[in-house]
Amino acid sequence: MSLFRDDGIVLRTQKLGEADRIITILTRGHGRVRAVARGVRRTKSKFGARLEPFSHVDVQFFARGSELVGRGLPLCTQSETIAPYGGGIVADYARYTAGTAMLETAERFTDHEGEPAVQQYLLLVGGLRTLARGEHAPHLILDAFLLRSLAVNGYAPSFEDCAKCGMPGPNRFFSVAAGGVICGDCRVPGSGTLGTGPGTAERAAQRRLGDGGRVRGASCQGGERAGVRLSALASGARPALAAVRREVTRCVGQTARCVEK
Repeated sequence: MSLFRDDGIVLRTQKLGEADRIITILTRGHGRVRAVARGVRRTKSKFGARLEPFSHVDVQFFARGSELVGRGLPLCTQSETIAPYGGGIVADYARYTAGTAMLETAERFTDHEGEPAVQQYLLLVGGLRTLARGEHAPHLILDAFLLRSLAVNGYAPSFEDCAKCGMPGPNRFFSVAAGGVICGDCRVPGSGTLGTGPGTAERAAQRRLGDGGRVRGASCQGGERAGVRLSALASGARPALAAVRREVTRCVGQTARCVEK
């Protein structure tokens, strides 16, 4: 029997029995964790309201074995709120739909429980913080989050050379199925068209990689710097980003959509 403590973002909740819930949390040190929170649906529960989606919490777990993720679900015995992002997100429909897509994307990219995913965790914290502040359009924050999630997990599209033949850029057309930008000779049906203005592809690549082209976890420690980058990179390359959003939405099975402008 062991006690574990970690901070994380609540991704989803499921009803269990008459008064309990199964809480799915993306933690900093243990990756995605599912735990049982007993009695949190009762009106007298002391910490039930803290374990709601979008909440950034510090949680204590009780596991029967020596590891947090084992054969059975651990128990959530204590929870302290770090940042209640849900308050600034659920009040606005566009923010809520974008935030829901971000939560499910993070969950699908961390499908193995107990495996740390620090970069994805920090990216999610920064994205939700930026979204809750309401300083930028929700769909732009979602675009930046999806592109950087793809980069963190090894699915980053190419925004420079042709993804099929390697022809040096800049190239005008974009196809998610082909792996990024493609030249005119390699264009496939359904390809999008990038803007023709100078620096369009570069802005898209910057949005994918962040400042200085880095996607390392150290480049967004604490989530604050990740949130700044997510908000700062929300401009340009709209057709390509819309295509990426549609493909990621299809792959993760997410039906929530952010309002288009």
